[in-house]
Amino acid sequence: MNNMLFRLTSLLAGVLFGIGMIISGMANPAKVLGFLDVAGNWDPSLMFVMGGALMVFMPAYFFLIKPKQKPVNAEEFCLATNKTVDNRLLGGAAIFGLGWGIAGICPGPVVSSLALGNSGAWIFFACMMVGLGATNLLICIKNSKQAQSQTA
Repeated sequence: MNNMLFRLTSLLAGVLFGIGMIISGMANPAKVLGFLDVAGNWDPSLMFVMGGALMVFMPAYFFLIKPKQKPVNAEEFCLATNKTVDNRLLGGAAIFGLGWGIAGICPGPVVSSLALGNSGAWIFFACMMVGLGATNLLICIKNSKQAQSQTA
């Protein structure tokens, strides 16, 4: 039952997030590119979307989430263990930023955009999945080679 509650809560949160992305315009590549174009015809409206999200999130975080030692619907919080800024982090951030700047959309809103039937969103999503798969494959190969060299 707890697993079902976790899945339903995750589904509800994802649907709510997606609806928010669509309503706010963050699923619209032209709107996002307008926000990123600070040297040209800059559209600051997404800054208000982010500010509004922070105004809702911050009180909820400090009063509801942070004091808890354990999540409501899971055994533990899923937090990153790597706390160092390394080449892998910097490279991933650079690739993410380039992709966002070129396409005008990042992974979260593109999933929301799939429901709108935009063919560009579907192409971006497919390419994103290929990139994620290739990255995972490269990491597995690297880890396998490291394990082999340590046992030899």
